[in-house]
Amino acid sequence: MKKFGFVFPGQGSQRKGMLSDLAAQYPLVQACFAEASEALGMDLWDICQNDPEGLLDQTHITQPALLTASVAVWRVWMEQGGALPELLAGHSLGEYSALVCADVLSLGDAVKLVHKRGLYMQEAVPSGTGAMAAILGLDDEKIIAICEAQAQGEVVAPANYNSTGQTVIAGSSAAVERAMAACKEAGAKRALLLNVSVPSHCALMKPAAERLAADLDAVEFKTPNIPVVQNINGRVAKSSDDIKQNLLKQLYMPVQWVESIGCMWDFGLSQVVECGPGKVLGGLIKRIEADMGTFSTEAPEQFAQALEEIPQ
Repeated sequence: MKKFGFVFPGQGSQRKGMLSDLAAQYPLVQACFAEASEALGMDLWDICQNDPEGLLDQTHITQPALLTASVAVWRVWMEQGGALPELLAGHSLGEYSALVCADVLSLGDAVKLVHKRGLYMQEAVPSGTGAMAAILGLDDEKIIAICEAQAQGEVVAPANYNSTGQTVIAGSSAAVERAMAACKEAGAKRALLLNVSVPSHCALMKPAAERLAADLDAVEFKTPNIPVVQNINGRVAKSSDDIKQNLLKQLYMPVQWVESIGCMWDFGLSQVVECGPGKVLGGLIKRIEADMGTFSTEAPEQFAQALEEIPQ
């Protein structure tokens, strides 16, 4: 029997109206959002469906909204008799979604944590002073060397090793601009500024990690009932203390997504289900391990296909 895993998307996969069709077919989706909304004290379903005042793209709202969306899809999967995956992994914020689904964190605790995480990230770097950029078609070693050369006393470093030939850098705006120009000169196919308000996964986020530490310590972390591959090293953490420490490091260290998918492949997984909105991770996975089958779950027909084709 083929082994499979679940992956959970991070910021960038949110969109107005997400999960509306799935919710129309499965009432459990809105029930999950009601639980999260009560814990957080705001109507997350209304924000996802109507996006009042552009709230959905504000980091401290995006994070609990996306986490809840992924957990809602997971719960529907379980309700419909879907098989348990061998491994879970989430991209950045998605790691928190994975930990909820592995019963490490409760949904209520998790939405409050990631709401604070978003606030701390935004407050760590004044608006307009940080940036992220995608570098396409350049070796990681060259990108690392260019970032070191172009920092010039500021911060710029790889933030996401997303796939073969796609690495995101983050840091101070001017340093990121310098590194982008140098990457183009070195032969990068493209260097694109990303539309983000926070330079995630770089040293500028250390103040956010220091603030989040107290919140993580105040929350109960249980032992995972499904192994979770963590971002900072592409490995499975065994203890709840290790998981907490890795979540803190994740804020200011790069997301090792290539390593994470490599870990799933090495475990013998041949299929992955993207649990939540969008298809971003499926696209990255195909560039990392072309033979790995991928499934989306946001639309009812996609969800039904995954449920049918994954062995029960």
